[in-house]
Amino acid sequence: MRTVGPYRFSEHDARRTVDQLDVLWDLLTDTRDASAIEALRPSVTGDMDIDLPAVWTALQAAGPALRAAGQLPGSASGQVVGLFTSGGGVPKLPIARVDVGFGGVVGDVQRNRTHHGRPWQALCLWSAEVIEAFAAEGHPLAAGNAGENITMRGVPWADVRPGVRLRIGSVLCEASAYALPCRHNAQWFSDRRFDRMHHSQGPVSRVYATVLEQGSISLGDAAILEP
Repeated sequence: MRTVGPYRFSEHDARRTVDQLDVLWDLLTDTRDASAIEALRPSVTGDMDIDLPAVWTALQAAGPALRAAGQLPGSASGQVVGLFTSGGGVPKLPIARVDVGFGGVVGDVQRNRTHHGRPWQALCLWSAEVIEAFAAEGHPLAAGNAGENITMRGVPWADVRPGVRLRIGSVLCEASAYALPCRHNAQWFSDRRFDRMHHSQGPVSRVYATVLEQGSISLGDAAILEP
């Protein structure tokens, strides 16, 4: 197990994090001025003792640098309308309150650790408005079905992109990447087209987030974008 600050990485998580640097960086700079964070981007050496701290430090510094350069949206407020956990797999089941550590929701389990569970995937967030729009189209989708931990209403979902921060209850987190849909979510779409919730289709994707400050979240708590 490797640690960088309060974050713990298995060897697999460390390798996947370093290997995903290009993808994560492209998400941070998409439609933004890449020069604002160009100097922060590290070179990968092949030595994990060097690469993991360098990559993680750069990823955590990118959001503040983009914010300082005026590349992130203004503040907006919403509300937590769903909290979900599971012992693995989907759907996740509703719960009234969760404790959140740097590893994510306490007691929540990811069945497949190949594609899930890294510190930058600690929380999975989604929009109640997006879910309701899919349901209105006739898809049997409801909050928690697709594996998100937190469903929010009122937060402009087009602005919830890698680099932005959210204060949810007493937890501070930063959006890190889009959660890519998989075949397990086909059941929630009448035509089994789970790619409908891919970020290439617009602001419809679930979003992963890194926990910056631990805390707790209860139903009805405020969800503040760029607090």
